Amino acid sequence: MSTELLNTLYVQTQGADLRLEHDSLRVHLPDTPGRKTLPLRRLDSIVVYGHINLSTELITRCALDNRPITWMTQSGRYLARLDGSVHGNVLLRHAQHLLHAEADTRLAIARNMVAGKIRNSRWILLRAARDAEPGPRERICHATDDLAEASTKTATAESLDTLLGIEGNAARSYFAALQHGIRSADGLPAFTHRNRRPATDPINALLSFTYGLLRGLVHGAAEQVGLDPYIGYLHGLRPAKPALALDLMEEFRPVLADRLALTLINRRQLRAQHFENIAGGAVRLTDDGRKIVIGAWQDWKAQPWQHPIAGREVPAGLLPVVQARLLARHLRGELSGYLPWTAA
Repeated sequence: MSTELLNTLYVQTQGADLRLEHDSLRVHLPDTPGRKTLPLRRLDSIVVYGHINLSTELITRCALDNRPITWMTQSGRYLARLDGSVHGNVLLRHAQHLLHAEADTRLAIARNMVAGKIRNSRWILLRAARDAEPGPRERICHATDDLAEASTKTATAESLDTLLGIEGNAARSYFAALQHGIRSADGLPAFTHRNRRPATDPINALLSFTYGLLRGLVHGAAEQVGLDPYIGYLHGLRPAKPALALDLMEEFRPVLADRLALTLINRRQLRAQHFENIAGGAVRLTDDGRKIVIGAWQDWKAQPWQHPIAGREVPAGLLPVVQARLLARHLRGELSGYLPWTAA
């Protein structure tokens, strides 16, 4: 099934064939008569899941037009991304590299990124506590106290290892409490903890899928601003890993990914029939399940959020771009530090 939503084409039907036809994209779905043709000018990006065929001519044209193509596994794990020529000027990337080599500056940026993630995680739990029963509410509130303490500790972390330890402990406390914000659904096992690669239950499969969507969005924001997605400050340098994209993801995970997942489950938009078991004990969304999530994701990206630094409301889909620009201003010396976005 292919779905065109807000200028992004998502294709998930296995064996689908995408080709260039003059200035249009031709989509042929297996076992489906006829074909669908879309003007390329209507598409800002293409995301494909699993075994999807793309012609060399189409890939080349997208590269020339700076139209990103993102490849995901069928379960929604990020694999790769194709962009055209490098965006931005070399001076910004040079500054990014230089500051990465300065231990104090790198740690300061990483501290704020982790603090932003923890504050947003706490915001999610506080909202979940409003609708929880007295017993679960008490456990959620206990976790929010832990996260408040963890947020304070980030400011005095003396090394990246210490900071990562604070982040890891906060994440465990957060996910342990998050289960109390999920209403039980018929046929879905209870969520107890975060697991991945592979996800072994429906909630974790859903979280992994929304994180894949978020990762593609944030990676594109870094490219758009002219930053090098592979030079990070929290995650550091790792072969084939877009460390900066992973850094910028952190503050957005709770609000843009986790909250969407909770909403889809709590509103019964996703049920047991939208998940399937695969080899090795893994669980993933079905085609229909992915369609529901992708549709909700596009609506979610259009939702406005207040941005204190920008002084106005910003659509969720543009928040990573705003944050990438703030980071770029800090790297250029225009701002004294990187300030994360936090929900209010």
